[in-house]
Amino acid sequence: MSLVVKYVDPTLDAQWDQTVASFPDANIFHTSSWARTLKVSYRYQPFYAVWEKDGRPVCMVPLMEINSMITGKRGVSLPFTDWCPIVTDGSLARGEVIQDLVVKGSSRKWKTLELRESEGPVADDQGTSAYLVHELDLSPGEEDLFRQFRDSTRRNIRKAAKLGVTIVEDNSLSGLKEFCRLNVITRRDHGLPPQPPVFFENLYRNIIDPGSGKILLARYEERTVAASIYLSFNGRALYKYGASDRSQQHLRANNLLMWEAIKRYSEAGASSLHFGKTDSNQSGLLQFKRGWGAEERELQYQKFKLPEGDLAPFSSLTFGVHNRIFSRMPLTALEMIGRLLYRHMG
Repeated sequence: MSLVVKYVDPTLDAQWDQTVASFPDANIFHTSSWARTLKVSYRYQPFYAVWEKDGRPVCMVPLMEINSMITGKRGVSLPFTDWCPIVTDGSLARGEVIQDLVVKGSSRKWKTLELRESEGPVADDQGTSAYLVHELDLSPGEEDLFRQFRDSTRRNIRKAAKLGVTIVEDNSLSGLKEFCRLNVITRRDHGLPPQPPVFFENLYRNIIDPGSGKILLARYEERTVAASIYLSFNGRALYKYGASDRSQQHLRANNLLMWEAIKRYSEAGASSLHFGKTDSNQSGLLQFKRGWGAEERELQYQKFKLPEGDLAPFSSLTFGVHNRIFSRMPLTALEMIGRLLYRHMG
């Protein structure tokens, strides 16, 4: 059998999502809609690698080329993406995949190749992992799922409901506006600039409005106090973005939001809900995600120096002295920084 590797732009292939769906491990980040969102928002060039045997796809790796005067020219699988596993039928060794990608990157003059795809069981020494991910099996059903939550999680859900917090699904531009309002505040609380508005506009146009995403809002006394965006594909759901009013944390609205999402996706027949990546030093967020009884796995990002193909140290830009500076900035200034920087940082 002949094996060939091709590099394609999935936004130009009407059959792409159908092909991707044939791989059980594919998620929303492998789709043409996510590719289009990144391409249009940040002007990245897609180079999605597809290996075929006798015309049949057997392996696929999404790649975007970032060409930045600040961070250089590099290949990333994928920018602003929690995790993006190599999807394969098992007939191609991982070493062969990496070698082909290194050759492609070298021909494109990339400085580095970054992969965000290596998941595995949590090691005894959790300090060695930069990120953790959590995925909840939704098959047990609503009652059994609720019983497996941590006691404090169940209490927080009941508390939010008792205090009068309500959850509404608003997949309109109005709902997106409410999320973005809270997101700007939340990002400043974390010492980070918010994503540019054009990104969420494209996310809405390409994924949420066509029906592959949900915007859930937590309301209290006619005000939105928390909001979340969920994405889904191939029977798997993902908690992608969350934002809330920190002054209203006592309402425990985020717990009720997540519970409502779990119920809705479970009732719709989704197989799992992925909670996205978490930096291992985000103790508060880790505590929140560990309260749902989800499986915890390690996620390792890898960076290869090109053209050599040697592994290079990977460091996260999320945390540093810049957090203190950003957290003190006016919202308008922080939003401007987000518009200027994000396309360089993917």
